[in-house]
Amino acid sequence: MKTLKIALLSLIVFSFVISYAFAAGDIVKGKALFNDIKFAGGTAGKSCNSCHPEGRGLEKSADKKEFNIFGKTQKSLEEAVNICIEMANKGKAIDVKSAEMADIVSYIKSLKTK
Repeated sequence: MKTLKIALLSLIVFSFVISYAFAAGDIVKGKALFNDIKFAGGTAGKSCNSCHPEGRGLEKSADKKEFNIFGKTQKSLEEAVNICIEMANKGKAIDVKSAEMADIVSYIKSLKTK
């Protein structure tokens, strides 16, 4: 019985770790999106990296609760990413719950540690 409880508890913990890893996004994929001039259908010929070389200026984004970009206030990093996609890159906003958003947000949050 004790072995069964340990196995069940281990399975639950493993499930949480796996679900967190997928929800967190992929930093490597996020960096690729950050450097892709065609990300989100952008037509300006620019990537996120064009305005933020090597992520400069975004180092504190992981801790911010509010952003002010192009004179507009955003309440989340996801909203801020979409404003940049629409205004600077001339692309279409992406779903804030998409894998692409999770990936690019993970990359931006990783800049905090650099």
